[in-house]
Amino acid sequence: VSATGTLEPTNQVDVGSELSGLIEAVLVEENDRVKAGQILARLDVSKLKDQIARSKATLASAQAKVAQADATTREASANLDRLRAVAELSGGKVPSQAELTTAEATLARARADVAAARAAVSEASAALSSDETNLAKASIRSPIDGIVLARLKEPGQTVAASFETPVLCTIAEDLSQMELQVAVDEADVGQVVEDQTATFNVDAY
Repeated sequence: VSATGTLEPTNQVDVGSELSGLIEAVLVEENDRVKAGQILARLDVSKLKDQIARSKATLASAQAKVAQADATTREASANLDRLRAVAELSGGKVPSQAELTTAEATLARARADVAAARAAVSEASAALSSDETNLAKASIRSPIDGIVLARLKEPGQTVAASFETPVLCTIAEDLSQMELQVAVDEADVGQVVEDQTATFNVDAY
């Protein structure tokens, strides 16, 4: 049986970018040895930093609204307590029941505003955390120790991660052990059995 094929690493990883943007730097070349966690490339982060600044401002505004809503609640509670004390002293003559009902509704509304403001703080905090995560993802790191087989992108190129993850480089974990990927013709498959001896030649040699 004679067939052609390719010699490939046993474990090969395509490293891509989860984010879209302009590639600012590619820090590795083909055949470079890399360690897990090593930065391979960086995207331009100016827009991401602007987004983080906006998210921090939104969070600060939401926190200020919580303080404002707390103050309004204390004011409404104090007003309701005062009206109830007056009603007790006057034997229920003043203030009117309508005024008491309005004061109770104002306090309930103020408490609801506090809950809404705190929810806005949680939402703004989550948005800030997401933006900070995206900033970290702008530095593309190697997932494994290995050797760079291919560098597919250059500084200045734009990557778009909308539909699929763009591959920046390919890393092989270990080149001391390789495997042959051979396409055996269907007519010859019946002649191939387990433990059969095989020999191969590599064109480069």
